[in-house]
Amino acid sequence: MLIGASLKMYFSHARTISWVSEVAAIVAAHPARGAVTAFVIPQYPSIPGALDRAGDLLVGAQDVATEDSGAFTGEVSAAVLAELGCRFVEVGHAERRRMFGDTDAVVAAKTHAAIRNGLVPIVCVGEAERVDADTAASACIEQIRSALAAADDAGVRGEFVIAYEPLWAIGAPAPAADDHIRGVCTRLRAHLRAAERPARVIYGGSAGPGLLTRIADSVDGLFLGRFAHEPGAVRDILDEVGALTA
Repeated sequence: MLIGASLKMYFSHARTISWVSEVAAIVAAHPARGAVTAFVIPQYPSIPGALDRAGDLLVGAQDVATEDSGAFTGEVSAAVLAELGCRFVEVGHAERRRMFGDTDAVVAAKTHAAIRNGLVPIVCVGEAERVDADTAASACIEQIRSALAAADDAGVRGEFVIAYEPLWAIGAPAPAADDHIRGVCTRLRAHLRAAERPARVIYGGSAGPGLLTRIADSVDGLFLGRFAHEPGAVRDILDEVGALTA
């Protein structure tokens, strides 16, 4: 199971380092550690400190530039993230699209930048409104194709992860209904297999402890947000993984 958390901009640097240290210790001591790939995605300035204390945790970035170098003030290149030791980079999150204008073309360029520099893009997809699972999956499949288009056109292949996050569930009191998550993620996994694009499909969108047990047959992990702010919640989810793999 791929289990990770984006800390967004909630934590100070000091709290980020404390969280990473505590969660790394939890993962290292947990009996299910061999069944989990765990990761954290902090703010940019906290990445080096997180890497220093991550232990078995992999570290990622919340965004990436479309270009590898040049006169792009304020941007952060995939080449530098890879040089630091990052493994993942989040691409196409709904907040980046809504607040900062990331278009489909920008998402595709960022996905390409990540892959060509050896990073694993976590490509965020999801429907805007509540619809049935078939309609939601169709919308997500189009988003996946679009996100991979620039890399495919350049003949660049690499590992990627799909994070299914229905936009209406991000920041909501509870995740999407279990049957909806299972229906959409089952269809996404089937599409990726048929396209011979092996990729893990994880669920985000108000995900937290208790959910994995109910949807584990249809997903490859969870993408956690605020419900993982307390390190003990990560331990609870690892307990679920342990029970599922026992």
